[in-house]
Amino acid sequence: MYYAHAYTTPKEKVISGAFASTLHLLFIALLVFGVNWQKKVEPQVNIVDLWSPPSQSEPKAVVAPPPPAPEPPKPEVKPEVKPEVKPKVEPTPVKPVAKPEVAKPDIAFKDKDKKEKEKRVEEDKQKAAKKREEEAQAAQKSQQAEAQRVANEQAEAQKAMAAQAAAAQSKLRNEYVERIRTKIRRFIVQPPNLQGNPESEFDVVVLPDGNVLGVKLRRPSGNPAYDNAVERAISRAQPLPLPPDPSIAKDFRELNLKFKAQE
Repeated sequence: MYYAHAYTTPKEKVISGAFASTLHLLFIALLVFGVNWQKKVEPQVNIVDLWSPPSQSEPKAVVAPPPPAPEPPKPEVKPEVKPEVKPKVEPTPVKPVAKPEVAKPDIAFKDKDKKEKEKRVEEDKQKAAKKREEEAQAAQKSQQAEAQRVANEQAEAQKAMAAQAAAAQSKLRNEYVERIRTKIRRFIVQPPNLQGNPESEFDVVVLPDGNVLGVKLRRPSGNPAYDNAVERAISRAQPLPLPPDPSIAKDFRELNLKFKAQE
């Protein structure tokens, strides 16, 4: 911080001091000179005539007193010329500008700043970790969705294949059931004077080789003669024709067969 001075340069200061000293000296000399000049008054000159007293015989001469000596001219008192004293310009006091306090290192502030930096670093780490976790979860969800899609497609394909297989098996089963019924019908001997179109329903247990293990009338037709004729035809038609595929043949262990007289 810089302060203002009365003099801008040292040279100006010296000149001003010399000028002030000269004025003081001149003023003192004038005072001394004036006092001494007033004291120096020329002494009056008295002229004394020596004379002897007149004798008694001679008449006394009246001596006129000498004329008074003229007074010396008084010295002209010149008015005292006082040197013009210029008023000393006092420099305007410059208020000292308070120096800004130099901030001292505050240990507490440093510790606080350090903790804030560490906190920000920790928050950045947590954000990065959270972002990675979210990305990993998103990738996992995407993989799971893709796997689910593939699984669904496979399931649909398998379901379609199973439906096709089931349809094929159902078709093949119906085909072999019809073959079995056709063979049994060839051995039915209808009773005479059969009226109407009676229908008999039987549950038949078939062995793997096609032979009949058991026959049971599930629903009679109302004509016992016709029911007996159908039961005898089942026994005479064995072995019954079964599909060659064991996975399909197992569905023929128990059969439900219906027979109508007018087929």
